[in-house]
Amino acid sequence: MNRSSPAVASPPDASRRRIWTLAWPIILSNITVPMLGLVDTAVMGHLPDSRYLAGVTLGATLFSFLYWGFGFLRMGTTGLTSQAVGRENDTDVRNLLGQSLLLAGVIGALLILFSRPLIALGLWLLDGSAAATALAAEYAEIRILSAPAVLANYATLGWFLGQQNSRVTLAILVLTNGVNIALDLLFVVGLGMTSDGVAWATVIADYTALAFGLWLVSRQLTWLEGRFLRHRLLALAAYGELFAVNANLFVRTLGLLFAMAFFTSRGAVQGDTVLAANAVLLQFIMLTSYALDGFAHAAEAITGRAVGRRRWDEFGQAVKSAAWFSLLTAVAAALAFALGGQWLIALLTGLPEVRATAASYLPWMVVMPLVAVWSYLLDGVFIGATAIREMRNSIFIALAAYLPAWWLTQQLLQEALTNHGLWFAFTLFAVVRSAVLGAYYLRYRRTRWRD
Repeated sequence: MNRSSPAVASPPDASRRRIWTLAWPIILSNITVPMLGLVDTAVMGHLPDSRYLAGVTLGATLFSFLYWGFGFLRMGTTGLTSQAVGRENDTDVRNLLGQSLLLAGVIGALLILFSRPLIALGLWLLDGSAAATALAAEYAEIRILSAPAVLANYATLGWFLGQQNSRVTLAILVLTNGVNIALDLLFVVGLGMTSDGVAWATVIADYTALAFGLWLVSRQLTWLEGRFLRHRLLALAAYGELFAVNANLFVRTLGLLFAMAFFTSRGAVQGDTVLAANAVLLQFIMLTSYALDGFAHAAEAITGRAVGRRRWDEFGQAVKSAAWFSLLTAVAAALAFALGGQWLIALLTGLPEVRATAASYLPWMVVMPLVAVWSYLLDGVFIGATAIREMRNSIFIALAAYLPAWWLTQQLLQEALTNHGLWFAFTLFAVVRSAVLGAYYLRYRRTRWRD
């Protein structure tokens, strides 16, 4: 492990180089995730009936809620591991991995055990059409089988990222999503399967990634000093710090996913065409978010290490450098959607009614990166500093603006404009979240995060 401790903060150019060195593998790996979503959408969108796309959309939304509700296994592991690296404590680095993997296995097994009521409840809340819901249920009953692998992969990725090893993250996700895309095409295009083929492709890819990730972990452990401690792994009391961080991350993530699920469900009640159009546009948002998250994840690792070393000069410079890259990315995304949005929509679906509907809401895609950029960046900073209550609070305050705004637009707007009202409320959610996190950051830089 790198034990270097520079006496002074890195100059801005050096800090930007460090952010970029960490971020570019993360960006590439992150982009493979929405690219998988694009392939899923394109494969389903070119089938002769929009219900297949609607079914996969509902099923994928459900698993975003189920799996990313436990995304703390990635985020919490990254923050705590990066701080352990800053303290130069390899024993803590080892045992954080063991704790996270054991927790992932237990949660994954419970999700499979209680899968039927969870799937039924989730699809009821999403409130899609009967045809789309039936296809989504078939999809979900297959996807749930990979729960232990998915959650273990979260823990593994978080552990490597906390050690500033982003190229391993790239290797794992490229393999996962490459296998998934190849099997999507094989099962759906080659073998004539529909939503069930997309689900089986994902399950096989998840377990392939798990095997590869554990092999990489075994190699990394040979380079680490320290040792695994039995009481750290098996005694419930030893999980106190991990639970304390992850409990707030869990609540925060549930709030964020509720916002996404609410958006999807309110689109679904307007019919399968609106649901499918919103699904196409959400792929735009996901593509942008994963690019922005690349710099946020780099900030997690660097700021977490700085917190562990109590080097607030390094902390502040890392935030400034990540912010510079994030703003450039957001502006580029907005321009790309403004100039090429129609082409992207046509690429994702051949259904004329879905194309026309999606095009009418395209301006919201231009606005979204510009208002949401700061929430992505500051999420990374707060994870690195393990200031998780503040992230939780930002979600609650944003929801308190989002839901009333949606209700008001539904009351005031004509029926033909109600989906515009939904997009307005969703955009307001992003604005408020960015503003709250920004206010917390400025306050803490004056009070806590300083020499």
